[in-house]
Amino acid sequence: MTKLPLRAEILDWIAQHPTQTAKRDLARAFGLKGDARIELKRLLKSLEDEGVLQKDKKSYRNPDLLPPVSMLRITRQSSDGDLFAGAVEWKGDSAEPEILMVLRPNDPTLGVGDRLLARVELTHAEKNQYEGRVIRKLGSAAARIVGIFRRGPEGARIVPIERNGKEWSVQDADTHGAKDGELVEAERKGPSRTMGLPKARIITRLGDPSAPKSISLIALHQHNIPDEFPPDVLLEAGKNWSIVLEGREDLRSLPLITIDPADARDHDDACYAIADDDPENSGGYIIWVAIADVAHYVKSGTELDKEALNRGNSTYFPDRVSPMLPESLSGDLCSLHEGVDRYCVAVRMKITPDGEKLSHSFHRGLMRSAASLSYEQVQSAYDGQPNDVPDGLLENVIKPIYAAYHALSAARDKRQPLALDLPERQIELDETGQVAAVKFKDRMESNRLIEEFMVLANVAAAETLIAKKTPLLFRVHEEPAKEKLDALRETAQSSGLNLAKGQVLKTAHINALLNMARDSDHSELINMSTLRAMTQAYYSPDNIGHFGLALRSYAHFTSPIRRYADLIVHRGLISAHGWGEDGLTDADLDNLNQTAERISNTERRSMAAERDTVDRYLAAYLSERKGIEFTGRISGVVKFGVFVRLDETGAEGLVPVRSISREFFHYDKSVNTLMGSESGFVLTLGQRVLVRLAETAAESGGITFDLLEVEGGTLPSAVGSRRMNRKPKRGKPKTGRVKVSRNRKKRH
Repeated sequence: MTKLPLRAEILDWIAQHPTQTAKRDLARAFGLKGDARIELKRLLKSLEDEGVLQKDKKSYRNPDLLPPVSMLRITRQSSDGDLFAGAVEWKGDSAEPEILMVLRPNDPTLGVGDRLLARVELTHAEKNQYEGRVIRKLGSAAARIVGIFRRGPEGARIVPIERNGKEWSVQDADTHGAKDGELVEAERKGPSRTMGLPKARIITRLGDPSAPKSISLIALHQHNIPDEFPPDVLLEAGKNWSIVLEGREDLRSLPLITIDPADARDHDDACYAIADDDPENSGGYIIWVAIADVAHYVKSGTELDKEALNRGNSTYFPDRVSPMLPESLSGDLCSLHEGVDRYCVAVRMKITPDGEKLSHSFHRGLMRSAASLSYEQVQSAYDGQPNDVPDGLLENVIKPIYAAYHALSAARDKRQPLALDLPERQIELDETGQVAAVKFKDRMESNRLIEEFMVLANVAAAETLIAKKTPLLFRVHEEPAKEKLDALRETAQSSGLNLAKGQVLKTAHINALLNMARDSDHSELINMSTLRAMTQAYYSPDNIGHFGLALRSYAHFTSPIRRYADLIVHRGLISAHGWGEDGLTDADLDNLNQTAERISNTERRSMAAERDTVDRYLAAYLSERKGIEFTGRISGVVKFGVFVRLDETGAEGLVPVRSISREFFHYDKSVNTLMGSESGFVLTLGQRVLVRLAETAAESGGITFDLLEVEGGTLPSAVGSRRMNRKPKRGKPKTGRVKVSRNRKKRH
């Protein structure tokens, strides 16, 4: 063939033969010689000028098609386990293609963020779909960087949102179109060791960092918490489910009620109590706790199950929730709404007048909630103001559950679980999403009632599965380490208190210390120091008990909507009782250790994200109050300063040691003190202080104070002249219409 090919024929050849696109290859393919080769060169140059083709060295390619060998980055993993990748550099005008990785048995292990050199093949031209095969893995997943994009005279950079974080430089080709001041997500580019600032490539633009919802958005991205469900998961959750009685016990005659925070969107537990009519248990009670039957909807190995395990648990922020399950389940079918039929797994527990559990039995049933009430409604009704409670519930439901709770309280006092008294902060937002107020949550008897009922139900679940020799995930809490106990003992002694030594430690010993400190100036210090001495609870297939609750066997059964551990326990109960085919599978059993580790990690991830978010909201709230003076206590001592927790809001900030004095301060870690080398001035945990707000950084949650007074006295002259001899200004909270933040039940 000597006739010059049509433009379409050239483009089709390049698409079908991506490795044979040099001018010589094209001439050979179309049989071109002499003048025809010259015309081919002109045609290729014309296509290049129009942007239809792109010349790479001596080869031509369509810029909207990937070259046959490309550098890729793994972008996501589907619920089926399939890995998808994107081109590290995509310059085409069309949407960036997604490449399905076809892996061979001897290929290296890949994860999201990993880079690789791969051979790619176009499998569906109209949909721009590719398949990729690994040639070589180039590097593991890069750490995520979340920060503020800035342009300056010295070039573009990312300013970190983490406290004490480092800046990153960004080349123009790697800005992803980001604008100055935008919140961005990036990843490292190039070697870890380099002259000057390390380089980063922006991969996502997150918008205005000052927008109200950016605070929780920062936490989601910074801690890699999923915020959107894959389409296949949503499709599975949204199927046409039907609710029938067949194969279940009819529990709809029981007046079970849900008691939750006023703004709760889901209701996964309900309760009911009645005096026991057994003459041998006179004065005792029957307690029912019914839990949403999530296992019916989320079966092992399904898309829903894989995504639930991936998330591990729900994560709660003042302005949003990142749920473990899609809204169609968590907010509807698995939520025990008032007056509608719902599947449940219920436990019937028989207790003595002293709150000791005599027996229990589990039931898979169909229930209908008699009422969805808030903690405030229930407490108000019990206290004599049943205005918002339906007729009959006070006498027939609320008073009996309180009576049963009072019996359980007697058993609790005898058992002596750890009795920490640490108020929980509550961020209240106005209609625009700005912080309107920061308060401490009220701990009503209705809150404690639900906690006691849930603890008892969790114990019953663990005991049943142990008795039936069914594997499960326990909620375990180890005793504190000796070193931490010694530190707590020294703190107590410095406060004139005593923690028993030389015997087997029990929670009763620690409670005795907490009781001694109660109503004294040392109460907060001792409570905080006790909390720091404790280990963190976690999940395990091995039962080592729960030290903090003073229980031998404890499992999580009561919140399968928001915790994967509870879902495993529900499946165990289904298998143990032979209730159906949706119990534990071989895969569940084989992966029990990995699941325990996974969900323990996701729980810690959520706690860190929630804590960081509260810190950022508090910093934003205080940002307009610079120069105002506040009272508080020293809550932490480090070599570079002291942390102070404010009385008014619970916000915690740093007093840098360099701002206290020009003298050197000696840090003694064993007793948590800073001592001035010249003045002998000592700063230690628990001291009452007066501070002035110096700086806030809402993006990082950082707060800095100037120290003005310690224990009501002025600072020694050797420490400096920062004392302000004037009456302190006191800040007032902002006002506005309030939207109360979403809450969750207490973690154990």
